[in-house]
Formats: sequence, C-alpha cells, structure tokens
Amino acid sequence: MFLSIQQLDLHIGEKNICQDLQLNVLAGEFWAILGNNGVGKTTLLHSLCNLYPSPQGCIQLNKKTIQEVPKKSLAKAIGLMQQDYEYFFPCTVMEAVLMGRYPYLSSWQWESDEDRKIAEQALIKTNLVDLKDRQVKTLSGGEKRRLHLAMLLSQSPDIFLLDEPTNHLDLSTQILFLDLLQKHFHNQQKTGIMVVHDPNLAIKYCNKALLLFGDGKWQAGTSDDVLNSENLSQMYQYPIKKFTIDGETIFVPQH
Repeated sequence: MFLSIQQLDLHIGEKNICQDLQLNVLAGEFWAILGNNGVGKTTLLHSLCNLYPSPQGCIQLNKKTIQEVPKKSLAKAIGLMQQDYEYFFPCTVMEAVLMGRYPYLSSWQWESDEDRKIAEQALIKTNLVDLKDRQVKTLSGGEKRRLHLAMLLSQSPDIFLLDEPTNHLDLSTQILFLDLLQKHFHNQQKTGIMVVHDPNLAIKYCNKALLLFGDGKWQAGTSDDVLNSENLSQMYQYPIKKFTIDGETIFVPQH
C-alpha cells in the first residue's frame, strides 16, 4: 500500500498546520507525528482518511485520490484510532471488536466464523480475550484503549492512523502496545502513522518522523535524521538535550 501526500496546505481558521507538505509513505514504515498541543496533528491525521478534506493539495492511495476510493474500500485500506471513542449503545467487548469487520460484510450479512476468529485473535493479542463477554462501559480507561487497538486489528487495514495510542496506559502497557504495533507493521508489511507527544517513544519505535512547527513549517525524514536536539528544541520552544545510554537515544528537557 502506497500513500502519497503532495503539496498539501492544511488550515483550521487562522492556524496554518502545514504548507506544501510532501510525503511518500510506504508499506512497513512506522511514522511519528510530533508537535505542540493545538498545532493540528489530529487534523492532519483526519485529513489522511478524508475526514477533514483539504481544498489544496492531493492525497493519493495507490495513485487514486482518497476522494475517489469507495468508502468500504477506504475502510479496508485505512483504519483510524481516535484519541477517545464513545460507545453510544450497550455492547460486549466481542461485539465491539466485531465492528471492525463491517467493511468486509455485504448488506444484511452477519459475521462469519472467520470474522469471529479474526476478532478473537485480536482480543488475544491485546490481552482482552478473558473480558470478551464484559460490557464495554465497565472497562477501565486502559482496557478501553486496548479495545480500540483490538477493533483496529480486527479491521485489518493496510494503514493504521493512531491518535495518541498510549493515552490512559501505564508504562508497561505502553511498551507492550507499541511492541505489538511495531512487530505487526514489520511482519505484515502494514504502515503506521502515529501522533505522539513523547519523542523518546518516537525514536524507539518509529523509523520515520514528521515534525510540525506550528507556523506551516514542517520537517520529515528518518527518525535518526529528524529527531535531534536542535529540531526538538525549536519545535517545543524549550531546550531539549540528547543522550545515549546503553546504545539507546533519549531526549531530556533542560532546566
């Protein structure tokens, strides 16, 4: 799956999110999008699945503009994990995960045994299989976050759009969560694009990075090239220092 972003200008009111953004996103890549609060990271993510169309620029999926791709085909190609997800109707964990299979069903068709098998595998991967009969409203914030990932794995898109996926997760679960995603993208040749606040998670898990500076300027490339003290200090408008400990890169704000 190949996602191409060409000459994209994106605004919200007077906020200039990005100007002339040009990216080619390939299968197997894991991208981090970083920037200060309110810079427009979520809006950019939404534009990549046509939830926030831009009148200027072009986003193509396998050489077709995303506006040309039928909605069900788009849902098979691109999946979105939002920051928060509201469940307006009572449902069990398994019923919620089966919602991810909707793009593969025809009108009035019920889920097949294969759909249920895929959903159960997603629950196993996210350590939720023992909760499959629980009502979603009884889950903790962290359990709901794992449920959102299970829904996305059940949907099985080629491109995962992840809006702050580690929200509400404790430290060990964050690592398990991102380990799972990184391996999935590498082994299945899927693509991940993740909005994240912590540059340490970005450098650890993502091989590509996009920085949004808040005035339309941006910088993109490999994480090793883009994530450095100079760029992060400029982006966050606060001094950031880079350290290497046991071969691992970490970034620390300086007082």
